[in-house]
Amino acid sequence: MSEPILSAGAALLARLKTVGVDYIFANSGTDFPPIIEGLAEAAAKGIALPKALTIPHEHAAMGMAHGYYLASGRAQAVLAHTNVGLANCAIGALNAHVEHVPILLFSGRTPTVEKGRFGARTVPIGGGQEMRDQAALVREASKWDYELRFPEQAADLVDRAHAIASSSPRGPVYVSLPREVLCQPCPATVLDTPPNMRAHGLYAAPEHIAALAARIAKAKAPVIFAQHGAGDAAGFATLARIAQNWAIPVCQYWAGQLALATDHPMCTNWEPGPLLTEADLILCLDVLAPWMPEAHEPQGDAFVVQLGPNPLSSRTPIRHFRADLSIAADTGPALEALESALAAYAPGEDVAARFARIAERNKSARDDALAAAAPDTAPGMTKAQIARALSEGVEGQDATILSELGCPMAPMRLTHPQAWYQEPHAGGLGWSLPAAMGMQLANPDRLIVATMGDGTYMFANPVVCHQIAEALGLSILILVLNNGEWGAVRHSVLGLYPDGHAAKANQVPLTGLQPSPDFALVARASRALAFRAETHADFAQMLPEALAHIRARKGTALIDIRTRP
Repeated sequence: MSEPILSAGAALLARLKTVGVDYIFANSGTDFPPIIEGLAEAAAKGIALPKALTIPHEHAAMGMAHGYYLASGRAQAVLAHTNVGLANCAIGALNAHVEHVPILLFSGRTPTVEKGRFGARTVPIGGGQEMRDQAALVREASKWDYELRFPEQAADLVDRAHAIASSSPRGPVYVSLPREVLCQPCPATVLDTPPNMRAHGLYAAPEHIAALAARIAKAKAPVIFAQHGAGDAAGFATLARIAQNWAIPVCQYWAGQLALATDHPMCTNWEPGPLLTEADLILCLDVLAPWMPEAHEPQGDAFVVQLGPNPLSSRTPIRHFRADLSIAADTGPALEALESALAAYAPGEDVAARFARIAERNKSARDDALAAAAPDTAPGMTKAQIARALSEGVEGQDATILSELGCPMAPMRLTHPQAWYQEPHAGGLGWSLPAAMGMQLANPDRLIVATMGDGTYMFANPVVCHQIAEALGLSILILVLNNGEWGAVRHSVLGLYPDGHAAKANQVPLTGLQPSPDFALVARASRALAFRAETHADFAQMLPEALAHIRARKGTALIDIRTRP
């Protein structure tokens, strides 16, 4: 009896299901015939596959895969069209790389033969899309890349790609898929085995954890900086206990993910300077830049610990933060180990006094942040006012809020590890809207709110995103904080040239986004509920209606909010 045969395209897709991929976020092209035929072939033969979704722009595909991982902890696949589709993936790959988000990125490769082999070039575009080094488009952002050379490699390459992407420090990987190779036959028996490679974590050396615990126990002014959360839910709870029991302020400077609840007594404000002035022990948890060296500097005798899956940020060429002790470890398990090591010590009266002093200072700062965000009757709203009103509006609900130059953390009450995410430090704009869609796909019962500036909303390809959301029945809330300009660019210019010519000009050059489009009409084109809020009173009226619309699973709701400085 002959061995059952599949196409390499069908085998690769089926193997993605074996390693745990739930979705393939794909935008097809002329290289896709063997992929599309493979999907149909596997379905006809009863072979389990991930669900393949048509995503009309690759930037949205990468953002959705990113968000799906944040919500689920499982790496997903993106499939793009040759070099041009891969180029559209590059910004999303940079975002995922900086944030340690695993994505299995594939793109077709134009056929390397022009005739004489099934799958050879059939249209002139095959010559136009030929590159000397297609992988170079995303190599800087990839942990590993390869090209499928032979059909029987398909299953092994998927296993390896998934294991490398999901191993600490996590990140995207890339595989190019020549069309003629995908068209070739492959033994179906490659699907009968479990994955031949498994991902690994990173765990701290016990002696390093013991040394850190001893330093915490004797420190007079310890401080923790956290930028990428606390690793996992267990790490989030553990960090809260460590900070509470040992009176350690936690500064979430430019945080991308919540590490400590904003109403925790040890949650400090955003400013590192005062903390560094007094700190004798500084613990940096998975940080890229815990402070800005131009503006802040630790005391010379302070002991600085860098802890995380890549504590020295080895793929960042310039990063010269001190590391008197470097601990390569996944953050959550390392915090749990640290709490166990600290059990050998008893906090003294000095710790209790320090706790009272820091808690009072933090409470005062939080009260000031809330007061600054109080409602008023002036035209427009500040970002802080929007953040406070949103936080109060979703109080008691299982919610995740994304901020891409949107709602700041300080005026909000955020209490769980998936409560809040900020844009990646790579700065690839247009991230929050598709990421919110990926989160909702992974967790349909959670309220997902994407907040962003007007420029970042335009960067997200909103027509594409609204089409996808309607097609998939996703119900998310979108808040566009519309100031009619590139506000971050203007602030950067004024920061360097506070008394310069641009500061004195009526309009800072290259920052204006006027006239502002009617974003509500963009959303309504895909049957979304959409409003335009001119005042705080407008927003207070519209927010409950938008939330009710989403809770009823009636689709996306958008509020375009006029903002002011």
